[in-house]
Amino acid sequence: MSDESGTTDSSAGRTGGVPQGEGAAPDRAPRPEPLRFFGTSWVHHDNGYAARRAAVAVGSLAAAAVSCLVLRFAYEGIRIAGTGSFVTVLVVAMFAICTALAFRNTWDGFGARHDPQRQASLRGLLAIGFVGSLLACFVRSLTEAPGEKLHREEYEKARVEHERRATRRTGDPSRKKRRR
Repeated sequence: MSDESGTTDSSAGRTGGVPQGEGAAPDRAPRPEPLRFFGTSWVHHDNGYAARRAAVAVGSLAAAAVSCLVLRFAYEGIRIAGTGSFVTVLVVAMFAICTALAFRNTWDGFGARHDPQRQASLRGLLAIGFVGSLLACFVRSLTEAPGEKLHREEYEKARVEHERRATRRTGDPSRKKRRR
C-alpha cells in the first residue's frame, strides 16, 4: 500500500486503509492510511517519526514567517500606491479574517473529514488565508502529526471491525436456539 515516503496504492480507500475494489479480498486486514511527510510511521511512532514531526513544525513555522514577510511587502505596496486608508484597512481585514477562517478550517480537518463540496466553495477564501493553514499545521505538529488523531481513529475502527468479522464462531451451530 505505501512506502515510507507517503505514496499510496490506488487500491486503498479512505476507510482507515481498508482495501476496496473488485480485486480486494474480504479477509484482508486493514492497513493504515499514510500521512503526508510521515508515511505510516505515525502508527507506531517509528522510522524517524519525532524528527519528521520536528521538521514539519519548523517548516510550517518558517513558511508562515516567509508568507507574513511577503504580505508585509504587499501591504507596503498598497500604502505606497496611496490608495487611501479605507482600502488599506479593507485589505488588512480581509487577510486577517481569511487567515482566521483558514486556521479554523484546517484545525477542524485534523479531527473530521471535510465535506468536498464545502471545501470547493471555500477554496478561494482558504487560498487568501494560507498563513492560517500553516499556523494550524505548526500548532498541531507540536503534539502529534497533523491528521494523526483522525487517521488513528479510523484505523482502529477498521481494525476492530475486521477482527469482529474475522473471529470464528465457537460452539456447535446446530445447537443454536431457534426463534419462532
